[in-house]
Amino acid sequence: MRAALHAAGWLYAAAIVFLSLVPEPPDLGLQVESGDKLQHFFAYAVLMFWFALLDRRWRARLGYAGLWIGLGIGLEFAQRATGLRSFELADMAANALGVAAGAAAAFILPRAAGAAETGTRSEGR
Repeated sequence: MRAALHAAGWLYAAAIVFLSLVPEPPDLGLQVESGDKLQHFFAYAVLMFWFALLDRRWRARLGYAGLWIGLGIGLEFAQRATGLRSFELADMAANALGVAAGAAAAFILPRAAGAAETGTRSEGR
C-alpha cells in the first residue's frame, strides 16, 4: 500500500510538471483576483503535505521541501525558456509558500488529531 501511495504522489508531481509546461492549461474557473497564485499555492501545499505524511523523518521532509521548491523554481525557468508561458517570481513565491504550508499542516494536523483522540479516550473513562 505504501508503494501505491508513493506512486500516487509522484503521479501528482508529474501532473504539476505537465500542467506547468502545456501552452494552455485547463481553466479551473477560479474567478478571484490572483486565482493563478492560489492554484500554485494549493498545488504545492498538497504535494508537500502528501509526501510529508508518507515520511515523517525530518531529513526526508526537508529533502522533499527542497525538491518541491526547486521544482517550482525550475518550472518557471522552463516556462521562460519555452516561451509558451510566462515567467513570474510571484508564482515561485506562491509555490514555496505552498510547500511551507503543506509541511506545517503535516506537522500540526496529526498532533491535533492525536490530542483530540487522547482527549476522547480520557473522557470515556
